[in-house]
Amino acid sequence: MIRLERIHLLSRADKLKPLRHFVRDLAEKQGCCPENLDCMVMAINEGCMNVMQHAYHEQDSEEIIVEFWKDKEEFLVKIFDFAEGVDLDSIHSRDLDDIRPGGLGVHIINQVMDSVEYKNNPSGTGNILEMRKQLNNPVVCCIDEQCKK
Repeated sequence: MIRLERIHLLSRADKLKPLRHFVRDLAEKQGCCPENLDCMVMAINEGCMNVMQHAYHEQDSEEIIVEFWKDKEEFLVKIFDFAEGVDLDSIHSRDLDDIRPGGLGVHIINQVMDSVEYKNNPSGTGNILEMRKQLNNPVVCCIDEQCKK
């Protein structure tokens, strides 16, 4: 596995637009098929937004690190925060029958990425979200249960 890039950003929503552009450019350069681009960008955006909202509780001066790795055709994204460790069993999406704005970040991430793993940082401080996606394997990318890959 080769690390392609490591980005540090503050936990502010205005930092996500440049991150989305960067992710799109990097994934294209690494051979990501067009069918997977939007989904991967959306999942990474949602992962960072979840850190901002849930780990940092909207505090906008905290740090997020996003690392991008590649091994053959697999793209690995690691999102690190430095908040208090979370109970990994408490990470879940809200009930999809509960129709209201927000609360679907975890669901979206799980639907569009090939694998998702939440970890507590072994150092004792912070959390890590690892998401994997096959770059050249076009898949139906949606958030609806009926069109899951």
